[in-house]
Amino acid sequence: MRTFALTTAAALLTTLTAAAPTHADTHHHAAHWVRSCARPTTADTAACNALRVVRPASDQGGYGPADLLDAYGLPADGGAGATIAVVDAYDDPNAEADLGVYRSHYGLPSCTTDSGCFRKTDQRGGSRLPRTDSAWAGETALDLAMVSAIAPRAHLILVEADSAGMSDLGTAVNTAVGLGAKFVSISWGGPESVNSATYDSRYFDHPGVAIAVASGDGGYGVVFPASSPRVTAVGGTSLRTDASLRGWTENVWSTTSSEGTGSGCSARLAKPTWQKDTGCTRRTVADVAAVADPETGVAVYQSFGGSGWYTYGGTSAAAPIITATYALAGAPPAGSNPASFPYAHPAALNDVVTGSTSTCRPAYLCTAGPGYDGPTGLGTPNGVGAFQR
Repeated sequence: MRTFALTTAAALLTTLTAAAPTHADTHHHAAHWVRSCARPTTADTAACNALRVVRPASDQGGYGPADLLDAYGLPADGGAGATIAVVDAYDDPNAEADLGVYRSHYGLPSCTTDSGCFRKTDQRGGSRLPRTDSAWAGETALDLAMVSAIAPRAHLILVEADSAGMSDLGTAVNTAVGLGAKFVSISWGGPESVNSATYDSRYFDHPGVAIAVASGDGGYGVVFPASSPRVTAVGGTSLRTDASLRGWTENVWSTTSSEGTGSGCSARLAKPTWQKDTGCTRRTVADVAAVADPETGVAVYQSFGGSGWYTYGGTSAAAPIITATYALAGAPPAGSNPASFPYAHPAALNDVVTGSTSTCRPAYLCTAGPGYDGPTGLGTPNGVGAFQR
């Protein structure tokens, strides 16, 4: 594999054509993947939900923006006037440069600090950035690529938390909203704890802001903050082309009993009024879904902790896709909870009806079927209608 030791945007762009992905080859090679971030080892600590495919460089690929927009019936060149925040832990020093490579390759408009389109801050909204971390850098690269793929005209704020502790990450979420973001992408989480309800009210109570959160990659079982009733919990699918009118088909993403889209019933957080399923008296995860299977993953450019183009998956891919879809739908009304919007428009989603992650009771918490189910919620985007009030 060629190694690129590049630190500037100009140098990165010169290597673009040498390692550019071609999605035609993406899903025809046996693949295996690794977790970008280690699992949490202490309470109230989060891990990112990015999975990076390990393949020879010549085999790298992944869906690009045109594929994702086509699969989900979304308009091209959207997002003007929106501000989307990506919240992650630690600093990715190459975030802006790598984003430039991704956007240039796919013909997306540039988004830089100099133009006012891109901003990177610490968790306090300042310039004292945290230490670097090459594992979390993969998550950051993935998140920025996916919001760019779906909403290329949006302004982007990257807020980097001092650590993967829930209080630091939560503070970064509050900062993102304080800086004007109406759409916040969260691709990390950890086990629910006795502090989850406190964190929920302290960091995720932002009416009028769409916060989309990855449901996790551990299969059946819930993680926080996806289990917050104030956010949109995003499950994951396998996405492939087919001969249907839509041209695509999806089923529940599940690799093994311990790896696949997260779903289930919260042990600690209350059920929002718009959730009507009867097999869980508390918050049910998920609400909606998008592609997450690394075998049918997305293209990402990463040079810090990586050496060029990769295919990524995990619900870390799905969450920023949904965040940006909200941005395409327009700013949520003041005081609203955007997590409720899909429940008012279920027909504006692609209902995912096949696949499961486990065996559970009631079965819909881990098995797809017509209508609402845990792994994919109400379904995947079919245009923007489900993401407006």
